[in-house]
Amino acid sequence: MELTEGPVLTARRLAPLLKAIADEHRLAILLLLAERQCTVVELTAELGIGQTLVSHHLKALRDAGLVVATPVGRSNVYAMCCEAVAEPVRYLAGIATAAQRANEEEMP
Repeated sequence: MELTEGPVLTARRLAPLLKAIADEHRLAILLLLAERQCTVVELTAELGIGQTLVSHHLKALRDAGLVVATPVGRSNVYAMCCEAVAEPVRYLAGIATAAQRANEEEMP
């Protein structure tokens, strides 16, 4: 049975993207790239993790089509693939901030 539309096909296309961003480091990279383009050196400094690990996560994000790399000199500059991905990432960051504020207000 070939699926041409509907929630099952949408879920099938969406699941690999959600798996790619389910990792904390990958999501942090996407949050940074939603705000500005970065090199591996900049991402390493911002995230406080090693260059090898940053590169590993960038590869997974590139493979999922969420991040693009542009060669500049001897390094690459990484960016979100498109605004269609950057906007939901910013939205998720807003949800996390709102939830944290709500939890802090509930605590005595």
